[in-house]
Amino acid sequence: MSDTRTLLLVGGIDAHLRHVKEQGVRVVFLQHPDKITPYQTATADVLLMIDYTDYDIVLPFAETARALYGFDVVLSLTEGGLTPAARLIDHFGFGDGRRGEVSRRMRDKALMRAHLADRGHPTVDHARVTDRASLDAFGARAGYPFIVKPTGTTAGFGLIRAENPGDLDRVWRRIGELLGRRTDRGSTLFRVDGFLMEEYIDGPEFSVEAFGFAGRHVVVAVTEKLVDERHFAELGHAVPARLAPDTHRLIADAVTDFLTVMGVTDGPSHTEIRLGGRGPIVIESHNRLGGGQIIELVEAAYGINMAACAAAWPLGNVAPLTEPPRPVGAACTRFVLSDPGTVTAVEGVDDVRARPDVLALQLNARPGDTIRPLRDNWDRPGFVAVRAEDTDAAVELCERLTRQTIRIEVSGAAGTRDDAPGVPDPARTRDGAEAPGPAGPPRPVAA
Repeated sequence: MSDTRTLLLVGGIDAHLRHVKEQGVRVVFLQHPDKITPYQTATADVLLMIDYTDYDIVLPFAETARALYGFDVVLSLTEGGLTPAARLIDHFGFGDGRRGEVSRRMRDKALMRAHLADRGHPTVDHARVTDRASLDAFGARAGYPFIVKPTGTTAGFGLIRAENPGDLDRVWRRIGELLGRRTDRGSTLFRVDGFLMEEYIDGPEFSVEAFGFAGRHVVVAVTEKLVDERHFAELGHAVPARLAPDTHRLIADAVTDFLTVMGVTDGPSHTEIRLGGRGPIVIESHNRLGGGQIIELVEAAYGINMAACAAAWPLGNVAPLTEPPRPVGAACTRFVLSDPGTVTAVEGVDDVRARPDVLALQLNARPGDTIRPLRDNWDRPGFVAVRAEDTDAAVELCERLTRQTIRIEVSGAAGTRDDAPGVPDPARTRDGAEAPGPAGPPRPVAA
């Protein structure tokens, strides 16, 4: 029998499979039939096409695969596979027996809030949506605006901002439209099975990319985020965040404390946090890698490939970080935006792609395509990611390339590109303070 170790990988994209195979292991790959790619069929040693989000389906296949192939590690790096993989780790006795419980409360936003509150950890006022009257009761208690979100979806899908008591009929109708349905953009793997209400936290937003080494969490990077309060799509990221040392330490400590309270012990985490009047408050967190090209930005700015580390750590193939890394540069992503309408022309893509300081470019808009109003992350037509010597330079370059060099012309648009929905003014100062400038709903944060 071969001495090569075998790993069970639950879901994921080509890059996840590639990083695992680079560890020199045999891979049994559980993949959803809708997500199979030619690379995966050619690369996985064993490929089982099942709905890996359904644990009752996964378990018998995993038990059979273990009997046949003898895997001793289970891993998932994708949202829908996290909890099934964690439950398998418990089932096969590979961990401490609590992985499934921890993963479930990380994914379920209502369970996360309840767990924090039970342990006296800083959190926000919150309640589950039970009926129309629960919206009125929460608004009277927590004030307006407040946020309504599905308890277990991703990428901002289904988030609703309740503006005032007169807005609650609209909010309730939207809840009715989404409840019980699967997400219909980007991925259909998630079902909307409940809603949570949370008090609104004002202030700049950041994400924290960390890695757990047997219960010791090391913050790899703090990412500043560009958001627009009128909707819930993320419009950009920059690494390292432009923060005073004390503010950086405050945010990092809040996240490592949070992960410890939640029971996360190993692997990557991506935590979204707002720095409000009560200090840093976790908005949500994930026991996985961050999306939106954040991992590529972290590698460009710090020289650390977190995806490769995530594949190597459970196999014992990487040494734990002893301290947070120091940046070797900076990187930025800005999402390409447009007025809604029918695309008539796209310009500047080849010029941007040819630049040596461009890390990646993706544009999904072609003549004849329809661009919808920006509501969540699935509505963004593309992105540009760049590297530079420092964050100021990276942000300036990325803003210029996405707002001036690349242009999407549309017909049927109501306004010009500069006043399109979801195009904030890029002016900013450090530590998230808003720079002086025109008033209006778009507000840059986390700079």
